[in-house]
Order: sequence, then C-alpha cells, then structure tokens
Amino acid sequence: MISKSIIVKGKVQGVFFRASAKRAAEDLNLNGWVKNLPDGNVEILISGDKPQIEEFIKWCHAGPENARVKEIIVNDSNEIHSNSFKIIH
Repeated sequence: MISKSIIVKGKVQGVFFRASAKRAAEDLNLNGWVKNLPDGNVEILISGDKPQIEEFIKWCHAGPENARVKEIIVNDSNEIHSNSFKIIH
C-alpha cells in the first residue's frame, strides 16, 4: 500500500469536488480523506494500491463536471489511511 498527498487547484470548491472524490476513491477501493483549504484549493490524502491511485490521480485532473482544475500537485506521503475515505469538513 502506498499513499499520496494531492493538492488540486482551480475552481474546485462549490462544485461537489469532495463528494465526487469520495465516490471515485470508493469505486477504486481507495482510502483516505479530502478537505477544502482556506485558499480555495482541495487537499486529498489517498492510500491504496499504485494502479488505483494512478487512476484516481487521472480523475483529479478533470474532477466533477463543474470543476475547472488548473493544476495538481502530487507528493508521496508517509501517512497511511486504511479504514475508509472521509470528507473532512
């Protein structure tokens, strides 16, 4: 199992990005969390198998229908989240 920290920049708040990310992660059997940041970006921690994480990162480049993703920053993470995928409010 590996983990990645992802920052998604653009018009990603107020477009159901977090709920859509949760659905995408659960469909790929990934764990972790997603939260809005004060600067208007979204932060995600994702844990799971590498092929599914790569598929999730591809999803993040587009996001839900009304999102306008401008940039994604992906870094390796030592934090492992192995129970579920949560939306942090």
